[in-house]
Amino acid sequence: MATKKRHWLWNILAVLTVIICLMAFAAHYKNWTRIEADKMTILSGIYYHDVAYKDLDHVEWVDKIPPMVRLNGFSAFEKGKGVYQEFKDTLTDRKVYVFVDNFENQKIHLINKDSSQLFLNLKDSLETVEMFDFFKGKVDFQGKN
Repeated sequence: MATKKRHWLWNILAVLTVIICLMAFAAHYKNWTRIEADKMTILSGIYYHDVAYKDLDHVEWVDKIPPMVRLNGFSAFEKGKGVYQEFKDTLTDRKVYVFVDNFENQKIHLINKDSSQLFLNLKDSLETVEMFDFFKGKVDFQGKN
């Protein structure tokens, strides 16, 4: 019996599909952060947000995020990421950004001067504490100036 040889294009397409799936998994696996002199960038999959230090009003710990309407994003297992909107504020278009790697741990609640909000925590609770201290230092420094 003669076997029919598969076209090379299908092999390349299969390999590219696996590579794209692995990259998407790696991008959503955790919250990736980059700290710069004037801002911090948070990247998690397709969700991206810049936190400018000069715009921070205050930072606090919260155990649970309030009930919100998910505009886009996802919640799966202990993760929740995306853009939400508070129930009490549906008349205005005020967005709440959520980058939570573990709903069980405490979350950092950042509130900007324009009342926009961000909830954030990382997989490692010690890194989350270090990030909270970092933001607290930035807010305290802004308050002194």
